[in-house]
Amino acid sequence: MASHIVGYPRMGPKRELKFALESFWDKKSSAEDLEKVAADLRAAIWKQMASAGIKYIPSNTFAYYDQVLNTTAMLGAVPPRYGWTGGEIGFDTYFSMGRGNASVPAMEMTKWFDTNYHFIVPELGPDMKFTYASHKAVNEYKEAKALGVDTVPVLVGPVTYLLLSKPANGVDPSFDLLTLLPKVIAVYKEVVEDLKAAGASWIQFDEPTLVLDLEPHKLHAFTAAYSDLASTLSGLNVLVETYFADIPADAYKTLTSLPGVTAFGVDLVRGGKTLDLIKGGFPSGKYLFAGVVDGRNIWANDLTASLIILNGLEDVVGKDKLVVSTSCSLLHTAVDLVNETKLDNEIKSWLAFAAQKVVEVNALANALAGQKDEAFFSSNSAALASRKSSPRVTNEGVQKAAAALKGCDHRRATNVSTRLDAQQKKLNLPVLPTTTIGSFPQTPELRRVRREYKATKISEEEYVTAIKEEIRKVVELQEQLDIDVLVHGEPERNDMVEYFGEQLSGFAFTVNGWVQSYGSRCVKPPIIYGDVSRPKQMTVFWSSTAQSMTKRPMKGMLTGPVTILNWSFVRNDQPRSETCYQIALAIKDEVEDLEKAGITVIQIDEAALREGLPLRKAAQAQYLDWAVHSFRITNVGVQDTTQIHTHMCYSHFNDIIHSIIDMDADVITIENSRSDEKLLRVFRDGVKYGAGIGPGVYDIHSPRIPPTEEIADRMNKMLAVLETNILWVNPDCGLKTRKYTEVNPALTNMVAATKLIRNQLASGK
Repeated sequence: MASHIVGYPRMGPKRELKFALESFWDKKSSAEDLEKVAADLRAAIWKQMASAGIKYIPSNTFAYYDQVLNTTAMLGAVPPRYGWTGGEIGFDTYFSMGRGNASVPAMEMTKWFDTNYHFIVPELGPDMKFTYASHKAVNEYKEAKALGVDTVPVLVGPVTYLLLSKPANGVDPSFDLLTLLPKVIAVYKEVVEDLKAAGASWIQFDEPTLVLDLEPHKLHAFTAAYSDLASTLSGLNVLVETYFADIPADAYKTLTSLPGVTAFGVDLVRGGKTLDLIKGGFPSGKYLFAGVVDGRNIWANDLTASLIILNGLEDVVGKDKLVVSTSCSLLHTAVDLVNETKLDNEIKSWLAFAAQKVVEVNALANALAGQKDEAFFSSNSAALASRKSSPRVTNEGVQKAAAALKGCDHRRATNVSTRLDAQQKKLNLPVLPTTTIGSFPQTPELRRVRREYKATKISEEEYVTAIKEEIRKVVELQEQLDIDVLVHGEPERNDMVEYFGEQLSGFAFTVNGWVQSYGSRCVKPPIIYGDVSRPKQMTVFWSSTAQSMTKRPMKGMLTGPVTILNWSFVRNDQPRSETCYQIALAIKDEVEDLEKAGITVIQIDEAALREGLPLRKAAQAQYLDWAVHSFRITNVGVQDTTQIHTHMCYSHFNDIIHSIIDMDADVITIENSRSDEKLLRVFRDGVKYGAGIGPGVYDIHSPRIPPTEEIADRMNKMLAVLETNILWVNPDCGLKTRKYTEVNPALTNMVAATKLIRNQLASGK
């Protein structure tokens, strides 16, 4: 029985690629140095999977930024502003598209389906000339082959690539990107021919958009694409891989009828309904790559349950046509549990990171082949039983409190207009108030202080003194810049979710459980294993300390319950909504303590609310109902004069704007600049928004410093669709990933642009 892995983490077990990328970007190392680190990581991954017994090992899943940007490079689909003149696309052009440069901004970045991974959105139009401009796929195949590993090259499918793209600036927004399919397919044919010539016998096309609710003409595009490719694919085994949700019945019919396709990959973890479709009919002679091992969470697989599913599928598909696989790429999990030397042994026994999931996949394949490892299965069953019966998982008081929330709407007593009037009387802010999103640059010295405190190399007193000094510097800088509503810069936090999880019950933490978010950006999601509560205050001391340093309003900074949920590895033994309500109650306690301490502006970030939206429309209303409700629970008890902010970034918000309004925040700051100000279209289309709103005026994920005139122009576009009295001015997101040499001039220009517009408004221009 064969086994398959959809994809694998790229950063390395200890973020080796992250550090290599940042060294290269800082001009401290060469391109050759970066390529050497990447090659060593790829070699280790391929050898690991081969030694574990995996038959179908992926290649070309490695990326220096993301796989969609890799595809853009492969197709030569470079926007003209980057000055690419042809030839093989190198690092300069590649990273300029992803990060921007001193002259031009980066391309838009958004979430990869409903994950916390991001991709760079292709910008296309009728005049785009596609050309085979990156030979990465065939080069990596050859690289693996030279190591003695025959791999399955993986490509983002041509239809998914186009469906994830957008019309470039200046192109009619109604332009049908699927009309570009013949031009795109022409390049794919060249790539396939290259791979065949290099000796590839299998090729994998990732087409995850097949799990979406697609109109008939979009489904037809898949048939057209693979019909066009069929003659070129002749002689190859072709796998079309889907993931992240169940496949709609009409899409399943399209998928299983694609010409020239040998195998179909499905997610049977998040796509339970797909199992029914398969049992109802599967094409004879085709392979099924059954994704029964969860690629998005870190809980050990229920091997016995998975084996039952696989045995049932054997009767439908045939023993020789069933392949055991992961539900999706393991990119979304941590790398290896072996590196977790400090994790509680009991909890550790409940987990499986990417390396362990590879072993699980092969164990299931061997069991199907009649070579079941009884000891491994027995150990797995014992771990599952331990987790189910552990007293540390359940807190009856927390469960009762969460259950009592049902049936209540949890809204503040007065409407937002009345509250804003009360808040203005207290805060006395100028028109177009300026603020930042929360974090300031995390310097090497600051990271050293936190690291030494965790290692008990410095005392708590020394740590507190150092953090207070950092806060003082950040406060003074903001006052010098003349920012209106200040933040303390979050110097005590390495990560916005991890920080809160460390102080809440029901969470566990890793040392090296890093997961790539985009480029070199990595996060270390906490593990929610049990019921959640707040044993003590989490932020009050630091917020009060910062407020004592200034007369200007100081924001209390919290992460909202939905974002904590979506950016964690969440327990899978109860509904996510139940866990979210528990977190909401914990944050509610903190909000009320901040208010008692004199903090009059409190920001509750919900950066990931849109990210968690189910991919299928039928499930979206239920999610939005409990997600928005959870946010309202956190601040239902505060006074009218306490101003509640929230923040959202790097997702498509227009389709949930009414749910955003229903959150009933006083002010929302929201990403806008990198996405070509798509957010503003909602207001141009007539949506009325009465609360304060701060669409980001510049992109913080790029090192580029926006000029004052550019920011002022962006603000004027906002004022064309938003009332002056509700508009706030702020960057797109937090500043922790930037350097002070970038932040200081960018914020200087932001404040200067604001004063320029204020003067224009005052003079009636």
